[in-house]
Amino acid sequence: MLLDFSTLSKSAVYHTLTQVVIPRPVAWVLSEHENGELNLAPFSYFAPVCSEPPLIMISVGYKPDGTPKDTCVNIQERGHFVVHIASSDLAGAMTQTSAVLPAGESEVSKSGLETTDFEGFSLPRVLGPSVAMACTCYKIDTIGPGNQNLIFGQVERVWVDDQVVEVSDSGRINIGAKAIDPLGRMGGGEYSTLGEIIDIPRPK
Repeated sequence: MLLDFSTLSKSAVYHTLTQVVIPRPVAWVLSEHENGELNLAPFSYFAPVCSEPPLIMISVGYKPDGTPKDTCVNIQERGHFVVHIASSDLAGAMTQTSAVLPAGESEVSKSGLETTDFEGFSLPRVLGPSVAMACTCYKIDTIGPGNQNLIFGQVERVWVDDQVVEVSDSGRINIGAKAIDPLGRMGGGEYSTLGEIIDIPRPK
């Protein structure tokens, strides 16, 4: 089968891409509403894109009614957010936070999740995930006829649970992928977890 994207609808393109670019990491993004309430939502159009400066990118669309998603509005207006990497035991809670709520309502409160202070940062982090990245907005690019928002966040600091960190004899920090147990996004409502990890040395 050959799929010509120029003949497909936006929806068909989306569903095709999300079924062939797999698995995708999920950014579980906490941001702040104008009223001080905390927004929390998952996004799988997400990747690290630069090391100097340290940037991650999240692609954010629109609500079903065509209005901007709260995550984008909050980051654009207040400029700070926290990206979590959720583990498999948080799959249900993470998926619950993808529900569309009225602007200003908190997915954190509604889902029963708890937060804790993120040392040295203006926002808290969610309790549960082993990784949280404190980010400030580097820039937002709006692309395409659908006005998709590409949010570039500069990672200011990373919190990693001590339980998933090992320090080698040489002092190098190694973060255990198996210990993080990250969710991977597939197509539709499917998620994946880590199976066998293959370590293949790169050629010299």
